Amino acid sequence: MNRSSAAGSIVPFPSMSDRHIDPHSYPDGIAFLDGQYLPMSQAKISVLDWGFLHSDATYDTVHVWDGSFFRLDLHLDRFFAGLQKLRMTIPSDRDGVAEILHNCVALSGHRAAYVEMLCTRGASPTFSRDPRQAVNRFMAFAVPFGSVANAEQLRRGLNVAISDKVRIPPVSIDPAIKNYHWLDLVRGLYDAYDRGAETALILDFNGNVAEGPGFNVFCVKDGRLSTPAAGVLPGITRRTVFDLCAEAALPTMAVDVSVAALKAADEVFITSTAGGIMPVTVIDGAAVADGKIGGITKRLMALYWQKHDDPAWSSPVRYP
Repeated sequence: MNRSSAAGSIVPFPSMSDRHIDPHSYPDGIAFLDGQYLPMSQAKISVLDWGFLHSDATYDTVHVWDGSFFRLDLHLDRFFAGLQKLRMTIPSDRDGVAEILHNCVALSGHRAAYVEMLCTRGASPTFSRDPRQAVNRFMAFAVPFGSVANAEQLRRGLNVAISDKVRIPPVSIDPAIKNYHWLDLVRGLYDAYDRGAETALILDFNGNVAEGPGFNVFCVKDGRLSTPAAGVLPGITRRTVFDLCAEAALPTMAVDVSVAALKAADEVFITSTAGGIMPVTVIDGAAVADGKIGGITKRLMALYWQKHDDPAWSSPVRYP
């Protein structure tokens, strides 16, 4: 069958493919979807899924290091709390999800992995706009471990810019629910790139420092640590810093952190499951203190990785 082009010439209709041929490449890993364990390249969702169309989803990410999950129980707690708050249900209970995550890692063979569990609102069989009609969809995957900061940045410290973009306020989206509403963070990243920085921090609704794309921030002044309290994800690595500081008798508070206070700090570091505790030595083009990684940051970095050998904080993967 033919049709006319805008210029009046006759052009054939395109042929319809019987299946999608994916030209993209994917990291080596294993996904769980619809009761099946699959290579990452085969894990797909519908373009009609509310997770894709409306960012209607929640997730959590845990890492595996040297063959063991780190603080898996805390990540499961947060994931199931998010499901409850978003009125989502999945076919697996807590132990079932833990088993799926173990299987994804074991089948992948990765000894260091980035492991995600997620649930989307799903799609309605009738394309209804009523979220109650959607069938919620649970997925999980394990890919090689990746860090917010690479080896060089961990050695010298990150170069961070503070964007004037404002994080979605907690009255709109509960920041304790991990979600994919990242446009504020992505816009902040582009601000940082435009200024020659490597990553970004954005502000809260009162103009104080909030968080960055996938990480919390801490500053150290006169031996005391502080981290933003309002409008931020209560990160698991953020909590881990509080736990480490309690053991090390280092005073730590969650408070409002102004831009001026952050820039005047003796030390600054960021925290994420993807990388742990990572130093910051430049903010908005100026050195943090003397521009070197501080002693408290170094101490906490070492303690953080030592805790990965603590059986109270880690759980071994059951490899075949």
